[in-house]
Amino acid sequence: MGLHGAYYTSPDLFELEKATVLRAGWHCLGRADEIPQAGDYFAARLLDEPLIVIRGDDAVIRVFANVCRHRGMLLAEGRGNVKRLVCSYHAWSYGRDGALLRAAHMENAGFDRTNCRLAGFACELWQGFIYVSLSENPEPLAAALAPLAEVLAPYDTVSFRIVHSAEEDWQCNWKCLVENFMEGYHLSVVHPKTLRGYTPTELCTKGPSSAAFTSYNANYPDGIPSRGKGAPGLDAGQRQRSFLFNVFPTQVASQAASLLASLSLQPVSVGCVHVRWTLSVYGDDLDDETIAQRIALWTEVNREDREKLEKLQLALGSSRADAGPLAAENFEGTIRDFHLYLAGALAPVAAV
Repeated sequence: MGLHGAYYTSPDLFELEKATVLRAGWHCLGRADEIPQAGDYFAARLLDEPLIVIRGDDAVIRVFANVCRHRGMLLAEGRGNVKRLVCSYHAWSYGRDGALLRAAHMENAGFDRTNCRLAGFACELWQGFIYVSLSENPEPLAAALAPLAEVLAPYDTVSFRIVHSAEEDWQCNWKCLVENFMEGYHLSVVHPKTLRGYTPTELCTKGPSSAAFTSYNANYPDGIPSRGKGAPGLDAGQRQRSFLFNVFPTQVASQAASLLASLSLQPVSVGCVHVRWTLSVYGDDLDDETIAQRIALWTEVNREDREKLEKLQLALGSSRADAGPLAAENFEGTIRDFHLYLAGALAPVAAV
């Protein structure tokens, strides 16, 4: 069975999710090759935390609180490259490693600049993605995703290069978007022109899952033209499907031979989620024209999904939005995996 509509519309439940499952989990912020050089950075926001993602002089990518240690001003916006982060309020400046370098006129005896480093958050790189956790002591991510890494290994996911990114707000609950992306039941109905020809519902099959992720295969019909050769380690079957996965709680992605699409979901409120999505390609498999076509295709697919999910959000507010039966394992087994993950993450809180 699915969930009652209140699970997607209750402000109180959303606040509970923020304090528990969302704050404890790992969230994808983007791709490592978005910031290839020392000093490259981009600003982000996750829950109530403004963040700076920056590559240091030692090539290490770090995630800092985007908050000056003086009086709390934002330090950076957008993206770019900096030698140092300089506060626009009182000109305190920080190195790429977060250390305070200069604080003009701070001559009082009690001031110690070594105590004024930028606050950091746990950060891990996995398969070329950048992840952050807001938890003080998060469980290691890579170990939890080892079974998923085995599936992705033939694709050489880590070497994919980013070619497009976009950001937009969807007026729906974040869980609705995860569930929508992770089931093939709707593909032939919602995407008759964009996806049905390549990934019809009836060919979808459930993939592996664990306590940290779920997945399914969107298989292509026989005779469909190739979508690129991809890495040399791929077999014929892997070249003839898209492998979709959800790294709990908020990343959903589609890995094909030559194209990698990823949506990073940043919940804003019970009925709004900020979506940052990227497209990456394998080597020079796809020419510029094909890449432009893929960007246009994914833009339209996202539009089609967004339109449906925003209507769904309106309906879920009904007192009659009762839990409904889920389809078979190959079509909606991933939704059950996601719900079991949520139940496990919230169970300790419910017990208290």
